[in-house]
Amino acid sequence: MTDRNTPRVRPGLEKDPEDWVSGDEPMTGAQESYLDTLARQAGEEIDTGDLTKAEASEKIDELREKARVDRAS
Repeated sequence: MTDRNTPRVRPGLEKDPEDWVSGDEPMTGAQESYLDTLARQAGEEIDTGDLTKAEASEKIDELREKARVDRAS
């Protein structure tokens, strides 16, 4: 039995955003909202106007990593 608080590991299910079939489509509203939140927390300003889904995903990963590094310092 698994603990409900432990994330399930599902290897191989994460694709590189560059390989997404819909990666060239405009980012979703959820991505834009999350990017705005992360940017604010990181003290950065980003222009989300023309980002694709793939670009938004990569920027989210970048800001998350920056937040981890900042917290560890």
